[in-house]
Amino acid sequence: MTQRRLRPLRPDELDAEQREVLAALSDPPGRVQRDPDGSLQGPFDAMLRAPRSGAALQGVGAALRYRSVLPERVRELATLLVAAHHRSAYEWHAHAPLAAAAGLPDELVAAVRTGGPVEPHDRAERAAAAAVGQLLETGDLDDENWAAITGALGEAGAVELTTLVGYYSLLAMQLRTLRVPLPNGAAPVDFPA
Repeated sequence: MTQRRLRPLRPDELDAEQREVLAALSDPPGRVQRDPDGSLQGPFDAMLRAPRSGAALQGVGAALRYRSVLPERVRELATLLVAAHHRSAYEWHAHAPLAAAAGLPDELVAAVRTGGPVEPHDRAERAAAAAVGQLLETGDLDDENWAAITGALGEAGAVELTTLVGYYSLLAMQLRTLRVPLPNGAAPVDFPA
């Protein structure tokens, strides 16, 4: 990756609007990782740069992560599928440990990263994997995948799943465009060609 395009903002450099976004990103504590100088890692510095849209975006992220109707395993599987599709090392770095903590099998996580067959045993996870794959491939769901995902997760779950795919795709684009690196000392993430 080429050099980072924006120098991360330190907390002492923030204006009032940016401090409000930082406060929201800091709830719950530990939600966002920081560098030793207090600047935010990952996509979150970009949210500070444009605090009005950043506030809305962080609200969507918080809703998806902390108040979602999606089961945790479904949410993390879907996030990893988006990260692998966009080859977003930072998203993978942030969410692979969450997927493991949620109990997704190592073999399934490895299959997502390497582009192997993603065949969860759980009905909702299977429906979500198929739906996310089709959304990423075509930007739409056919009637069969819509019926499977609403049958497994309900209408609210199906809508949230499409929101999640859009949200993490947007973050992947920002991470790539802004050339945001993995944190110092993080293991590289390899996606096969």
